[in-house]
Amino acid sequence: MEWRDEGLIVGIRKHGESSAIVEVFSRGHGRHLGVARGARSKTNAPALQPGNSVSAVWRARLDEHIGNWTLEPTRLRSSEILGSAMALHGVNYLGALARLLPERDPHPALYETFELVADHLHAPDVGPALMARLELAMLAELGFGLDLERCAATGAREDLIYVSPKSAKAVSRAAGKPWKDRLLPLPAFLAGGSAQADSTDVANGFRLTGYFLEREFFAPRGSPLPDCRRAFIAAAIKLIPAKF
Repeated sequence: MEWRDEGLIVGIRKHGESSAIVEVFSRGHGRHLGVARGARSKTNAPALQPGNSVSAVWRARLDEHIGNWTLEPTRLRSSEILGSAMALHGVNYLGALARLLPERDPHPALYETFELVADHLHAPDVGPALMARLELAMLAELGFGLDLERCAATGAREDLIYVSPKSAKAVSRAAGKPWKDRLLPLPAFLAGGSAQADSTDVANGFRLTGYFLEREFFAPRGSPLPDCRRAFIAAAIKLIPAKF
């Protein structure tokens, strides 16, 4: 068997003397593993790193085999990632998010979002907000999309600043005021409003998405939210302005 695709490297681990098992989130074939011969050589190692995009050829005698990769880099981000603690934590978290998806299950629209986030992992002005939006997209892709279009209580479409932790639906300022301490904050950049997000907005955005990711997907697997997520958020908050 053989197929060709484009993909993003989201994980790599040693295999033998010089090879590696490389985990690629591909456009048309989903999250896929394979052995890359010589991946740890001085020539290949810089190109075959998490966060880099590749043109991939996967071959195996049978579909259920792990198979072998032929990988050619198409977008090298290693230097940008290695130069930023936020980006290093972020690329590890991309791998953790990808592993929530069933192996070999294609998610082409989500793949595009992963690539976009990977391009901006080092950029504190947009990278953290994009990561929070990716988490929101992951929730929808996994079957738990939040309803942020109208107020759950009144049907209003304006001034939506909360989300109900029970219903996962937006709540307006007026309707939510009596129960605001029990509601999750909904920052404008996740509600389709302002594209800019200051440090408070980003913290509130990750609080919102993290609540549902943990409750619906990580906790049922017996796992907390990944440490790399907490480290990414902490590094991001230090770099983002408190107010624009």
